[in-house]
Amino acid sequence: MYASQTKHSKMKEEEVKNLLEKFNISLGQLPKIKISDPALPEGVKEGDVIKIERKNEKDITYYRFVVSD
Repeated sequence: MYASQTKHSKMKEEEVKNLLEKFNISLGQLPKIKISDPALPEGVKEGDVIKIERKNEKDITYYRFVVSD
């Protein structure tokens, strides 16, 4: 992994549940990412939620819902 590359990781069901409760949203309200995105880790399937961590002057975390092309 390059220093500037973001870390993409698949979230566990319990983590997704907590995330949705924390922000009081539904799964469909999360931003989308296509299954064909080369940044996705192996083994990810449609319907999974991905946590994207960007390390820079501000550590920022994003969440994406995996959808088909």
